[in-house]
Amino acid sequence: MDRRHFIAGVASTAALAGCATTPAGSAAPSVAGLQAAPMPAFIGQPTQKLMPKGKAPRVVICGGGWGGLTTAANLRKLAPQVEVVLIDRNPNFFSSPLSNMWLVGMLDGELLSHDYQRASQQLGWHFVQAEVEGVDRAQRSVTTSIGTLDYDWLVLAPGIRYNYEAWFGNDRRAADAARQRFPSAYASNSEFLTIKRSLQAFKGGELVMTLPPPPQRCPPSPYERACLIGWYLKTNKIKGHVTILDHKPGIMPIGGGYKAAFEQLYKDYITYVPNAHVQEVDPFNKRIRTAAGDQKFDHAILMAPHQAGDLAWLAGTVSANSNGWAEVDQLTMQVAGDERAFVIGDAIQAVSSLPFRYYPKSAHIANRLGRIVAYQISERLAGRTPEKRLPDNLCYMVVNGSPGEALNVQFDYDFDSEGRIRQVQRDFNERTVSLYKDDFRWADFMFTELFGGIAPPVLPYPQYRAA
Repeated sequence: MDRRHFIAGVASTAALAGCATTPAGSAAPSVAGLQAAPMPAFIGQPTQKLMPKGKAPRVVICGGGWGGLTTAANLRKLAPQVEVVLIDRNPNFFSSPLSNMWLVGMLDGELLSHDYQRASQQLGWHFVQAEVEGVDRAQRSVTTSIGTLDYDWLVLAPGIRYNYEAWFGNDRRAADAARQRFPSAYASNSEFLTIKRSLQAFKGGELVMTLPPPPQRCPPSPYERACLIGWYLKTNKIKGHVTILDHKPGIMPIGGGYKAAFEQLYKDYITYVPNAHVQEVDPFNKRIRTAAGDQKFDHAILMAPHQAGDLAWLAGTVSANSNGWAEVDQLTMQVAGDERAFVIGDAIQAVSSLPFRYYPKSAHIANRLGRIVAYQISERLAGRTPEKRLPDNLCYMVVNGSPGEALNVQFDYDFDSEGRIRQVQRDFNERTVSLYKDDFRWADFMFTELFGGIAPPVLPYPQYRAA
């Protein structure tokens, strides 16, 4: 799961291993002559056992995003005899897909937020709200902020972390300033509200968006966000301007569709700058230095480079050769050297030697990998050898709010003659109302799978409402 602090590498692991706590219900040691009161039972301690293990095989899923929820839901269908436990630090799921519309007031947040406890009761898995603090894969146990869980099978859905170290080295003050003042809302749910409030308070001026270098979470999404912010400024007659500083040499994917949207819909509101490799960020004086030139700003959405989420590092799944991503088998998603542990979703390393290399780090891919891992575990429990399965990917991107219009990109995967995973990409560059409606149909279908039909329906398609 995502965290708001830096991974401190070996130092943090050592600190975790050296942590000692007092079991619940016992007296804490005296400090400066003061005998502390006995610890209340519900003040969780990392050393106490949670949910004693029964006879049923237990699958512990760390991370309640699209991949984690999909794995839980499908395991209950494919292996109903298994005990499934999902851990997330948040009480509610918040959907990143469709969230850009929520940021600019087009969509009600109630449609994007869903209760984990209610979903667990509906589908028959267990929910633990806690922070994952460590994973001992040798002992098959997960340490959380409120206790320790043993497992037979482990599924890690870490998402991403912001690699602020690439910008600031070990300068935590600068990193904290960038994260708190100019968040990107790509790795932390709480950041969505910060951005929404900053947009509501934005009275005009220069708003800069830095796009991270590939691989990144949901590559077309930042362009969608820029379009909808442009639409918001235009609709509300705010004298503001968005500059997109893109690490890439051009818009991708859906380059033609976005280029047309920038030029035809938001010519006076959006400027796109390619090859803008970030060289220095000054969050205090609001300046950015890039290979394409320097940029001052009044406000910003600063997207630092992405890496596998903190949990992937704590669990020891990131190797020195995996470029900051979790090292897994490209077909099974099993952690290298550990047949009982899997990593799914955005956190995984490259899966092919062909030029595309990485699966798109999207909600749809996370969902498909969750299905694959649920199938892998269920087949192995049944004593069968799982067949090879590959995901697909589908992304809708809204570029206009009145009328609602969207673009679409699709990815299919198969094997080439040498057994390498091959990607076929299809961009749908014509923005249409039909694709806008398909976006919500997709969301309805996915939410039904994740939450068992208890999610409020997204349809009929929302029209613009004042933020």
